[in-house]
This record gives sequence, C-alpha cells and structure tokens, in this order.
Amino acid sequence: MKTRRITRQQLVPHTIDGTTRLVPDDVHTDIPLPPRDWDRLGLNVVTGIVALALLGCVGFSTASIGDLLHRVTPAAAAYGAAILFDLVWIGCTIIEWLGRYTPDRVRKAKIGGYLSLAVAMGAVAAHGWIAGNAATGIVGAVVSGLAKGLWAVVLDFQAAPLSKRDATFFEQELSEAAVELARVPVRRRVTRARALAAAERIALDADRGSADPDRPDESADDPDAEILTLRPGAVTTKDAVRIAWDAGFRDEKACARYVAKVTGSMPSPDTISRYLRLLKKTAG
Repeated sequence: MKTRRITRQQLVPHTIDGTTRLVPDDVHTDIPLPPRDWDRLGLNVVTGIVALALLGCVGFSTASIGDLLHRVTPAAAAYGAAILFDLVWIGCTIIEWLGRYTPDRVRKAKIGGYLSLAVAMGAVAAHGWIAGNAATGIVGAVVSGLAKGLWAVVLDFQAAPLSKRDATFFEQELSEAAVELARVPVRRRVTRARALAAAERIALDADRGSADPDRPDESADDPDAEILTLRPGAVTTKDAVRIAWDAGFRDEKACARYVAKVTGSMPSPDTISRYLRLLKKTAG
C-alpha cells in the first residue's frame, strides 16, 4: 500500500537537569494514499480535449469569418465581429453548465446556443464557397459542430439526472434566495424615498418661520411668525390673547379657552403663557 508522509509540529516534554518543559518538535506520520480515481482522471482528460477543441474551433472560425467580412470592412472590425460568432454559442453553453440542476431555466440558452452555432457554421461554409473551395468551408463548419457536440456530451454526462420533484424543489430554493436578495435594493430604495420625503417636510416646515415672541427686538404689535393664520384676515393667536387680556382674562386656562373659541384650534399652553408674560411686561 502506498503511503504519504506528513509532518506536524507538536509539543513534547523535554527534560534538562531535572527540569521538564514542553517544546515544539516535528512528528512524522505515514498515512495511506487512496487508490487513483481513474474516472476523474478520464474526465479531466476529456475536459482538456474539449478546451483544445474550443480553441481550435474559435481560431479557425475567427480566421475564416474574419476574412469573409474583411472583404467589405476593415480588418479590425471584421475579425472583432468574427470572434463573436463562436463566443455567443460558447456563452450559451456555459449557461447550460451553470443551470444543469435547473433544466427549465436554461432551455432558452440551449436553443440559442444551437441557433448561434448554426449561424457560425453557415458563415464558415459561405466563406469557403465564396473563396472557391466549398469543401474547405464545409469541413471548417464541421469543426465548430464537433466542438459543440463534444461539449454537449460532456455536459450531459456531468449533469446529474433529476426527477421532476427534485427539479421543482431546487427551483423553489432558488426562488426564495432570489426574494431575499431582491429585498436588499428594494429596502434601500424605500429607505431613501422615506428619507427624502422627511427632508422635504422638514424644509417646508422651516420655511414657515420660527420666530420667538419673547425676543427683545420684537414689538408686541408685530405678527408672530410661529402663528399661522387659518385664512386671510383671520384672528391670530396673538391677537386673540390681546383681546382676551383687554377683556380682563388673566387666567391662562380661561385665556386658552377663549383663544380656541376665536381661532378654531386649541393653542399651545406655552404660547399662551409667553404672550401673557409679554403683555404683563408691557402693562407694567
């Protein structure tokens, strides 16, 4: 049986002159090696063959289709567009691989891959026919078909067969994960919208003014910026307090009831108190 030696560092007791201490030391252990996985090795070899086939296919198709397009367009644009013919069906095949456990989701990618492959093969064959060598065009087109076919065989082998119930279960798992992921940007947008609305309300409230009626530079006869009129010409809280004062009201609660009756809204007790103090100072 083949083994593999591994080295680990452990603390071992070491005694000198009757004093024992734990010191690090290397400990070697031989562990058995598992048997070689020939199936995995074979699959790796096939994967390498697929990679080489794709490189050869892309190189030949790009050169062929690029030369075809170069007849009417500049070389850079022609070969840049030519490589897309193969990249499209290769990209669709990669999507097939990523969605091998959810076959319903990759049906469009599978169909699109074969359609784009047919277009690429047709372009290669057309180049051979225009160049006067139809056989070369047909053989070149078959190269792309062989590369795609080999890749399809590998994908089918790698994809584990799933029952309808299993596939539905995985679809539901992915759906729940997608909902959780979608909540992040939605929650961010909702939070931003609410913050903007709150900022706009604060800005509008600030435009109404916040003057203090007790400021020394404000006259008792000046309109208070904090008091909003209900309608043009309506009695303000400040006017109502003055009228109540002139009528002999000195109690804050009684004055507040009068102001509420006149203006149609219950004023703040602090506002009534400030106005009464101001009137007392003016009268004194």
